[in-house]
Amino acid sequence: MTTTTTDSEKLSFKEKAGYALGDTASNLFWMTFVFFGNIFYTDVFGLAPASMATLFFVTRILDTVFDPIVGMIADRTTTRWGKFRPYILWMFVPFGVCGTLAFITPPFGPSGKLVYAYVTYGLIGIVYSAINLPYSALMGVISPSSVERTKVSSFRFVGAYSAGLVVSLCTMYLVSAFGGKNQQLGFAMTVGLYALLGMVMWIICFLTTKERVIPKATQSSFVRDLGDVVTNVPWLILFVLGIATLSYVSIRNGCFAFYFKYYVGDQTVLGMHFTANGMLGAFFVCGALATLFGTSIVGPIAAKIGKRQLYIIMMGLASVLTIAFYFLRPQDVIIMFVLQILSNLIMGPTAALVYAMYADASDYSEWKTGRRSTGLVFAASSFAQKMGWTVGGAATGFILASFGYQAGVPQNAETLTGLRLLVSFIPAIGSVIATLLPLLYSLDEKRMAVIEKELGERRAIAEAVPAQ
Repeated sequence: MTTTTTDSEKLSFKEKAGYALGDTASNLFWMTFVFFGNIFYTDVFGLAPASMATLFFVTRILDTVFDPIVGMIADRTTTRWGKFRPYILWMFVPFGVCGTLAFITPPFGPSGKLVYAYVTYGLIGIVYSAINLPYSALMGVISPSSVERTKVSSFRFVGAYSAGLVVSLCTMYLVSAFGGKNQQLGFAMTVGLYALLGMVMWIICFLTTKERVIPKATQSSFVRDLGDVVTNVPWLILFVLGIATLSYVSIRNGCFAFYFKYYVGDQTVLGMHFTANGMLGAFFVCGALATLFGTSIVGPIAAKIGKRQLYIIMMGLASVLTIAFYFLRPQDVIIMFVLQILSNLIMGPTAALVYAMYADASDYSEWKTGRRSTGLVFAASSFAQKMGWTVGGAATGFILASFGYQAGVPQNAETLTGLRLLVSFIPAIGSVIATLLPLLYSLDEKRMAVIEKELGERRAIAEAVPAQ
């Protein structure tokens, strides 16, 4: 059983915005990996596509196994700052340092560089889990209200997609400004700057947030907590849904740098000449702005339609728009931008809905079992996110290799067909699966209202009973 503080009123704008800055900090790295990680490791760092795919698969699998361990440890952490907030304080410096190291290209031979890539990429994955998973779990205890948590989730993803906007708008410009023709230096300096900004944001997040749903210090064993989670059907559905969604995002967004560089190339649009890099930056910026706008308005829409129903509609439409990319010619630049804006406007806000549903799954677990394991439940979000990223990143590398991709040279017709598939039909497999899975998800708004009411009554009784 849990107890709550009396401070359960509506959360202030300051706290919501402060919490959101945590995901802004996190996504300065995350979106750099999503947008530019694949092309960095092949065209800048110098790995073969198959080597990159194996790197992603091995390190992310090991990192993913670490997630439930972090969740269970966080659930058992007790400090004057709470259970989850202290991890932000403890890990923000390692987060900045390890993220920067992952984008440094050492002056080693091929074998030495590959070892360096495994070590640094593995480290940032572990550190990312250690700070981002407790940060995600913090949303589950920041308020006992599902409605307030949905609002916080919307703020969070406005923060996340703001980072995406910064990364898409500034990265390649900063790489050129810092490194000139030396992209290795440019990427290292750019990510170092993102690291400094991110560390400041993490501290603000720590200082402005508060934990209001406070579980008792020891509730059960690791085995029992794990059993509670794996028998939580809504959790299982969200887990698989997360893998499918992140596979879609990882493959689609990770391949656009190749798509514009080798398939679209330089183009004249409305009488103006644009380079492939210039169009890529503008393409990502348009998508980030559309996502940011969509996320900012998703809360009121979800309140009227319901999180599950809205998610199904959005992912279904995003699947259709994604598939349409296969049929575009290199000169169809305007249509590419229109599809990007529409896709991100529709699909981007779904992440906020999913994280709000994770918080609901945590309440459901407590309601069903009488025990609350918020950190472990939210480990599902990070676990699924990384599994999706693992599948997407590895699939991208192996598919590029299978189509004969070679860095820095004009691609043949077979490779160009592969690039078209990698931004259309292949990622759409994940989005179609994500469209269908919520049909099995049972925690709609009506059921959550009942669960919240009963949990509130239980907590009130628990607070009234003197400690033994």
